Amino acid sequence: MQRSFHVSARLFVFSALALAAICSPASNAQAQNKPVASLTEEVDGVRLHYLTAGKGPAVILLHGYAETSRMWTPTIPLLAERFRVIAPDLPGIGDSAIPADGSDMKTAAIRIHALARKLGVEKARVVGHDIGLMVAYAYAAQFPLETEKLVVMDAFLPGVEGWEAIYNSSAIWHFRFHGPTPEALVKGRESTYFAYFWNDLAADKNRSLPQADRDAYVTAYSRPGRMRAAWAYFDSFSQAANDFAQLSQTKLTMPVLSIGGEKSLGEALAQQMKLVARDVTVVVLKDTGHWILEERPKETTEALAKFL
Repeated sequence: MQRSFHVSARLFVFSALALAAICSPASNAQAQNKPVASLTEEVDGVRLHYLTAGKGPAVILLHGYAETSRMWTPTIPLLAERFRVIAPDLPGIGDSAIPADGSDMKTAAIRIHALARKLGVEKARVVGHDIGLMVAYAYAAQFPLETEKLVVMDAFLPGVEGWEAIYNSSAIWHFRFHGPTPEALVKGRESTYFAYFWNDLAADKNRSLPQADRDAYVTAYSRPGRMRAAWAYFDSFSQAANDFAQLSQTKLTMPVLSIGGEKSLGEALAQQMKLVARDVTVVVLKDTGHWILEERPKETTEALAKFL
């Protein structure tokens, strides 16, 4: 059911002023000066790296494939004006250790939850993009009483009605591209491989990821064992489908924001979220592809700030 907002004029004015303040150039300049710490914690024998800043209600930001927690760098200082922001590298990706087992969405969510608890977080607002969206959903579905709000950003939920058409699309080959031979083909050609994601999945490749980010991500995924560890999430889609089919039998009751690109999975994701949650707000960004935070930074950040 589409979420509706009925607020008093006074509250509306206050919210509008607060949103304008957090997104204003002056606020942006101040926010960029706020320190963002880069830390690690060991959780269940796995070292997890995370970025953090701010104080207040906890917000957990989960990146997707072909990126790391670096994707949230422009967003963290802005949200840190009101929240305690925690942006982990998913297990096996970035500077988080590669787990010996359990490289799947549900287990990753359990590990991120354990990290939150170790950091003293009892309740959080959870945000996820791409495969981070799947981990975020698994977090909310497994720990609903500890999830205050959920934001899902441009991907889909395996195991939920509508997923097969996306997963089996002839235009999407990369979900099944993993294993020893693909690894040998990609080695030394990581820039070419990732350019497909950053260019072809954007509405306009010239408004996609900046070169500095591309270089950083290629470096991160080119390290020994890292491509294989990241591909383990793709390899776990069938397990995620079974897990999510079961988890989705209980609808989420916390407020949910579904935000995606018009030229990507924005509409498909919205339909899925209405099947698995009771209170869903939908934002579909026009003329936008998969990389909504990079393609539409202002609109995406404003939607996050308003909802959270």
